[in-house]
Amino acid sequence: MGDILHALPAVTALRLAHPDWQIGWVVEPRWQPLLAACSAVACNSTAQPRGSAMPIVDRLHFAPSREWKRHPLSPKTARAIGALRRELRAGNYSAVLDLQGAIRSAVIARMSGCPRRIGEAAPRERPAQWLFTERVVTHGAHVIEQDLELASAVAGDTLAASFANDSSLASFAPQLPIDPEAEAWCANWLAETFPGALKPIALITPGAGWGAKRWRPERYASVAEGLAERGLHVVVNAGPGEEPLAATIASGRAVALAATLPQLIALTRRIALCIGGDTGPLHLACALGRPVVGIYGPTDPSRNGPYGTRARVLRSPDSRRDHSRRAAPDPGLLTITPDDVLRAADELLAEEVAR
Repeated sequence: MGDILHALPAVTALRLAHPDWQIGWVVEPRWQPLLAACSAVACNSTAQPRGSAMPIVDRLHFAPSREWKRHPLSPKTARAIGALRRELRAGNYSAVLDLQGAIRSAVIARMSGCPRRIGEAAPRERPAQWLFTERVVTHGAHVIEQDLELASAVAGDTLAASFANDSSLASFAPQLPIDPEAEAWCANWLAETFPGALKPIALITPGAGWGAKRWRPERYASVAEGLAERGLHVVVNAGPGEEPLAATIASGRAVALAATLPQLIALTRRIALCIGGDTGPLHLACALGRPVVGIYGPTDPSRNGPYGTRARVLRSPDSRRDHSRRAAPDPGLLTITPDDVLRAADELLAEEVAR
């Protein structure tokens, strides 16, 4: 989820620079709502007319690579990979841009048969570079800046240079799909859950990819209580498998919500503040221009922290960059207190009132 959201500004910039281009995206099926609202368009490999339901790309190609990894030797996996290969080659793409820098994304790029395969000279997974025909040396600190540099290489554009002259994402703000069904659901859910005058909404997103990035749930509960005392409605996002975690945090004056991804997008458009760690829903709030408080531990916010929106990032100087998938919370992360988070939230909310 985070990779797609970080890549969207670069692809948006390409779209704005070349409105007549045909752009396809290979995506895991579960992340399709970040690119197209399938309740409003036909989500398949056939080119679709662009609009609010599918604003950036023309085609989607689905690669359920997680499922393939579970059953690598099954005939079903072999057939699916073969079908994707034929589909990509039928697209006759002029260039393939690998914005993930993983071995699996580089292999899929190679499957396309495209003679131009562009990736970073030092990708996330180093062996991926040997599957690129063009390797771009990037200089940006943040992954969004690096992706803009990669996108600039497709046609020799000055996307990255344009961005450097305007350090906001105003020119490249990613456009996420508008799903009419999800928007209607969100309006109804808010009216039923918070009847009467709707106060500002704070979204807490406590999950993370691994334990070292997860702040303690009891601390999130204290923050939820503090936000409610400040007059905000508090919603705790429950991602798949995170329902018990969200319920623990929301046991006081907050509401836990297990939403679909289109519903989460619709809700995030309406929030006044998002609080969480280095996780997809926090990056979603950034992409939608919502204020965020980022609680960071082992991952480096200069590379993948909040970007393009008003934000406060809390990170201990004791935290070191470490992507090891450790189960225990990062010790530096635990030096951040609920009062620290509430002070940051107060600053952002005050700025919102002053705007």
